[in-house]
Amino acid sequence: MSAVLVEDLWYTYPGCFEPALRGVNLRVSKGEVVAIIGENGAGKTTLAKHLIGLLKPQRGRVEVFGLDTSRAKVHQLARYVGFAFQSPDHQLFAETVQREVEFAPKNLGFPPSEVARRVEEALRKLRLTALKDRPPLMLSSGERRRVALASILSHGPSLLILDEPTIGQDGAQKRELASLIRRFAEDGGVVAVITHDLDFVAEFMPRAVVMSKGVVVADGPVDEVLVDEALLSKASLRPPASVELVRALVEHGLLHRVELYRSLSKLADGLMEGLRS
Repeated sequence: MSAVLVEDLWYTYPGCFEPALRGVNLRVSKGEVVAIIGENGAGKTTLAKHLIGLLKPQRGRVEVFGLDTSRAKVHQLARYVGFAFQSPDHQLFAETVQREVEFAPKNLGFPPSEVARRVEEALRKLRLTALKDRPPLMLSSGERRRVALASILSHGPSLLILDEPTIGQDGAQKRELASLIRRFAEDGGVVAVITHDLDFVAEFMPRAVVMSKGVVVADGPVDEVLVDEALLSKASLRPPASVELVRALVEHGLLHRVELYRSLSKLADGLMEGLRS
């Protein structure tokens, strides 16, 4: 059974003539990490809102860990799904970081000792322990984003949806985020990353779902999707810097015996081979 199942999903916002989603199909299994990419208005966030139950299918079906989202209440889905908004300020409200992170497990009825354990673990994982007594809204943008993520992880969701999680994060913080995502998936969770950061996708994500105008136009391994110029152009996306760099070096004759492989891993190998020659 798929952890996430989307079949022929259609949705049109009230007052709009054009559907935001047009027959979307998606299956994600436990332990998978998937990047959902596409231009603004492609339908990425609309799809995510169906996964957390904020929107209900007008046609088609959405299931999350066996729950039909058209019938399940948002609070039922909240036990399984954690959603980090693009702007962390939309979900931060508590007086301190610690109270922010303990809010969800408390309200889900965990005993005090378990709440304390979960909060301590979430703060440690996101490097927030030293900030636990600070007001969240007084922190930097990157720190607020980590607080929002910690407040989600503390209640132990099985599906983690991250909307533009790399905004405000430097290279080291992006690597830490990627490591956290990988561990979450290795423990049997599912992660969906909505992002415009194709360099982050190229380096850390194994699977990419490309959306354009409410349609899934591609779904496959990142090292195949991100080197397909025609596909990316159709979705109004530019290739990540790693792909553009190798193409530019090849075009200017600065690399020898390097072909444009249809794999980012092979592109990297070819680049290193060319630099050594």
